[in-house]
Amino acid sequence: MNKLKLTLFSFLLGASVSFASDPADEGMWLPSLIGKNEAQMKKQGFKLTAKDIYDINNASLKDAIVRMGGGFCTGEIVSDKGLLFTNHHCGYDAIATLSTPNDNILDNGFWAKSNAEERPIEGLYIDILVRMEDVTDQILPKLEGLSEKERAAKVNQLGNELSQKATDGTAYNASVKEFAKGNAYYLFVFEKFSDIRLVGTPPQSIGKYGGDTDNWEWPRHTGDFSVFRIYANKDNKGADYSKDNIPYKPKKFLPISLKGIKPGDFAMVFGFPGRTNRYETSMGIKLAIDKVNPGIIKNRDIRLKAWKEEMDKDVATKLALASEYASIANYWKYFIGQTQQLVRLKVFDQKVALENQFRTWAKGKPAYEDIFDQWQVAYASYEPYATHSTYLNQGIVGAHIAALALPMAVAEEQLKDPAKAQGITERFRSRGEEFFKSFNLPSDQKIVAQTLLAFYNDIPKDQHPAIIKEILNKFSAGTPEESFKKFAQEMYLTSVFTDKNRFNKFLDSPQYETLSNDWAFKYFADFRKNYISKYAKYNADFQEIDKKLSRLYIKGLSEMNPSLVEYPDANSTLRVSYGNVQDYDPRDGVHYNYKTTITGVMEKYKPGDGEFDLPKNFLELYKNKDFGQYAENGDVTVGFITNNDITGGNSGSPVINAKGELIGLAFDGNWEAMSGDIVFDKKYKRCINVDIRYVLWCIEKLGGSDLVKELKINK
Repeated sequence: MNKLKLTLFSFLLGASVSFASDPADEGMWLPSLIGKNEAQMKKQGFKLTAKDIYDINNASLKDAIVRMGGGFCTGEIVSDKGLLFTNHHCGYDAIATLSTPNDNILDNGFWAKSNAEERPIEGLYIDILVRMEDVTDQILPKLEGLSEKERAAKVNQLGNELSQKATDGTAYNASVKEFAKGNAYYLFVFEKFSDIRLVGTPPQSIGKYGGDTDNWEWPRHTGDFSVFRIYANKDNKGADYSKDNIPYKPKKFLPISLKGIKPGDFAMVFGFPGRTNRYETSMGIKLAIDKVNPGIIKNRDIRLKAWKEEMDKDVATKLALASEYASIANYWKYFIGQTQQLVRLKVFDQKVALENQFRTWAKGKPAYEDIFDQWQVAYASYEPYATHSTYLNQGIVGAHIAALALPMAVAEEQLKDPAKAQGITERFRSRGEEFFKSFNLPSDQKIVAQTLLAFYNDIPKDQHPAIIKEILNKFSAGTPEESFKKFAQEMYLTSVFTDKNRFNKFLDSPQYETLSNDWAFKYFADFRKNYISKYAKYNADFQEIDKKLSRLYIKGLSEMNPSLVEYPDANSTLRVSYGNVQDYDPRDGVHYNYKTTITGVMEKYKPGDGEFDLPKNFLELYKNKDFGQYAENGDVTVGFITNNDITGGNSGSPVINAKGELIGLAFDGNWEAMSGDIVFDKKYKRCINVDIRYVLWCIEKLGGSDLVKELKINK
């Protein structure tokens, strides 16, 4: 390995890891390289070894960690029969999909009394990491002199070749992941399991207690967990669903500790964090604060309000929209919080200070001295068009009707040929069947009218597609707002995409003339053409130069000061973060304790409230103080906080104590550190976890399930 690479990848290879004066709670570390952190972890209380965390030759903790559905969440195996814990919000879509008005397990909860009662979930799968391997030396030298487009194609080609070689003769799947904007590459080999069944879930009044009000907040009292089981074939290998499959026997599962937690206790979070962008520039911060984030918030707010109005009217509608509503609401509030904290913590100023330091260091170094001059030019060219795609993706195509009309618009040229039209439209028949099961016309009609108005008001008029002027002329009603309402009403009354019978009739005899006169088709086709022909290039050009400059910037930072790039940004790969149980002071005169209890749940209780109601048996159990073996000082700990470094994708990750025992499930971050994906703040950053004792109390006492007998519990 050459000297340059050694310098650059000290953060990956552990060659010169250094720590600030405070313990290194910041960092999402690759488990295969965690040995370089072992001494620091032991200082903080860790009792095991790096080999206990990651070992490809022997069972280790990594064998008990699973990636849910390609990376949206994490889960952990907790028994020798493939029992799996994750968050309630990670299982929310599966739970809602399995619910009906007559068997509403989302609201009522569900606990299988036997394997036979466990419910298969179509489409859900998990991956377990087999091994990871540094393949930088097999990729990076072959990228020299290539343009960004050529580079991406070459990386894809080499990644496919390495993945194929790594999995030949096995049932495994593999992929190569990019680190540090393309300064390093790692190969990840997984075993996939496609037969996953729901074992149990608390009612959402427990699993989502506090709703949107408490989301991203501490103190928290949410029982955010659900329980699944992994099934395998008779050879204990991953397989599609079959009634003949049997519970998976894992290489490793996590034992559970009932000892409890106290401030200063070691805590490790092991999971698949999604995305961080810790090397974002000051220009990127300003664009996010001023334009992009407000656009996301505004357009998501439109969808949420429209859906909520209809969900409150009908149980079936509520179940049909519940999962998407929860997902959109989660990051709607996230972007509100991120924007506020970026401003409050003066992240822009922090970035400017670092960039000025870099500029000074880079003088006289041709590879780096003009990086920020180039970036300023790139941002100046991109900024006038930056919110166009935000309003398009978060607003215009946020309407559900786009799921049918937009793909048709993409295939417009082929649809003009009758010979091709029939084949194309036939592929939409099953899509239509699925679409109309959950399609809610009243909310979708409002979303089209209101997101169109938002686009009209906030995007410069010279960027508008021609369809907007046509709508205002043909549906004139005094104001643009009223005109757009009138247009949306006509669209939903007449379009082939808003009625199942009209849609199927069109598929029986697909005529391009029908589409060319269909308002939904014309609407989405024109927005798409306008963006692709005029504005997509600005986004593509910016992304290309931004990727290149980011790669150079990270490389330069590592040369300027290796401690600034000790670990790579999260990218949905398996990571370890470590820290301690720790309370905090969010603002002057306010102190937040490190844990919450069932008593706190009762203090928030509001009968009949959509966010703070509780099941009747919960109230009885509390009244009788029926806490079983999970009590501590006459109460049950519900949640606790640590200073671990986490982000989206870590949801459901195990929180593991110094002995390798499960003490909780990570499920959220705190409001005061919502800028954490961009800057880790040691003072405020906290990981919010549901205590494992509350999870088990809910399973045994509240749910009446004997699943606890399947677990290895250490008291």
